[in-house]
Amino acid sequence: MSETRVKFTVAQSQRLTELNGNSVETSLTFDSVEERNQGFKQLELALVKENKAKLSRLLHETHKPLIIQIEEAMTAWLTGIDFTRVSTPVIITADMLAKMTITSDHPLTDQVFWVDNKHCMRPMLAPNLYEVMRNLYAITNQPVRIFEIGSCFRKESQGAKHMNEFTMLNLVELAGVKDGEQMAHLEALAHGAMEAVGINHYKIEVEKSEVYGETLDIVADGMELASGAYGPHPLDPAWGIFDPWVGIGLGLERIAMLKGEYQTIKRAGKSIAYLDGVPLKL
Repeated sequence: MSETRVKFTVAQSQRLTELNGNSVETSLTFDSVEERNQGFKQLELALVKENKAKLSRLLHETHKPLIIQIEEAMTAWLTGIDFTRVSTPVIITADMLAKMTITSDHPLTDQVFWVDNKHCMRPMLAPNLYEVMRNLYAITNQPVRIFEIGSCFRKESQGAKHMNEFTMLNLVELAGVKDGEQMAHLEALAHGAMEAVGINHYKIEVEKSEVYGETLDIVADGMELASGAYGPHPLDPAWGIFDPWVGIGLGLERIAMLKGEYQTIKRAGKSIAYLDGVPLKL
């Protein structure tokens, strides 16, 4: 019979995870409690040193957390292909959600942060972008290419890949693609987005969506990074949209989580506990 190996305690594992120790490091086993405690001290010191070095690079060299670098890379790519950045309110009306079919019986309703009985914190950027692209098209009668980067809010399960406040980048293109060519155009935009942020290993998958029906998703390491949709779509008439369109929403924290090799998404997003993935209690 083989001897039982000694694992890290729960507190030790939590501390190593907080320091962004990987699954191999946190799963180490030892011959004795004494050996384990010594191994923990050595690994903790090494991870603290690594985190301090990363924080130093941020403060004295890059001056921009990874998620900001991703945002700027995406902005440069999109403006380079004639997309215009817009900024819209984070508080939207219940009527706007209803136009997205998110009414009291919709699964997403319970995830919405309500300000009062008529207003909520936006759970997605799409409602505002529908309004903006419709009005721009009415004024110019030319194809509309816009994007927004901003916070969205949902009462998500607090797992490794979810946050209550997260940053989305949504791009939409109206009347610039022929009907029947939307999926091919979406795929080209998806590849362009991944190239812009330097992600080479990913898959394109077609899935079903609660709101949009068929979507084109970007998946890497088993994690959905983005989801694209297109029209004409049954939602469109409620917004006064009647021309073909395509759009992609990308989760910037998830992209940062992947690129930074973070164990949880919380170290990638807006936080007072982490800065650029580094815990601020070392």
